[in-house]
Amino acid sequence: MRASLIQIAVNEDESVESRRQRVAALVREQAGADLVVLPELWTTGAFAYEEFGREAEPLEGPTHEAMAKAASDAGVWLHAGSIPERDPDGPLYNTSLVFSPSGELAAAYRKIHRFGFDKGEAVLMGAGRDLVTVRLPGTTLGVATCYDLRFPELFRALVDAGADTLVIPAGWPERRRSHWTLLAQARAVENQAFVLACGTAGTHAGVPQAGHSIVVDPWGEVLAEAGPDEEILTVDLDPAKVAATREQFPALKDRVLGLEPPRR
Repeated sequence: MRASLIQIAVNEDESVESRRQRVAALVREQAGADLVVLPELWTTGAFAYEEFGREAEPLEGPTHEAMAKAASDAGVWLHAGSIPERDPDGPLYNTSLVFSPSGELAAAYRKIHRFGFDKGEAVLMGAGRDLVTVRLPGTTLGVATCYDLRFPELFRALVDAGADTLVIPAGWPERRRSHWTLLAQARAVENQAFVLACGTAGTHAGVPQAGHSIVVDPWGEVLAEAGPDEEILTVDLDPAKVAATREQFPALKDRVLGLEPPRR
């Protein structure tokens, strides 16, 4: 499976619509890949809180339209990162979109863990409730977003739901970049799964972004890592390595907690 992570630079001097069209063109250039991944909130910037309400769109809005067409044109599975979704019957959500190679919306994931400690995203957006997995030829994606990376129980639940490739779009700040790398490797090792973590470059509302998108294999080995600037990271993965790793070192079979009620 060939995966391409597009580490988009989000800068204030580029309009949302211009960036949307530029990113659609970048997706089309990945024809020949099996899976393309974009970052979190790349239309607005993950820290541009004041833009969330102004740029929020319905699930089937302009980003959906542009990314569906790009996925179809390229013939790729596309995890189109996330958008600020406006639910007509509720709050805003930080919602990820996954498209099939025919351009159909295969899944939408509303971010469960909201960042901000009672500020920013944590108060401006609602919390998702549902786990999301997507079946691709040869692998099953488990979908999470940015701050979710700090909550291992979510990823264990995705693995229990059949995921063997964990995809995490993010707008991760530079000042905590060491955590980004550490947590991506930890989620891979503890779940014996591939991790594809795609971040942004540039500066969001004065917050420098970490970049350094990363692909980690089920042993925790870093297969590829981007630098700090806009970049396309392409790597070939063997989905069979997940089953081989779990058979060679069957740690998941020795789980105790979470599988049955504790003794009293």
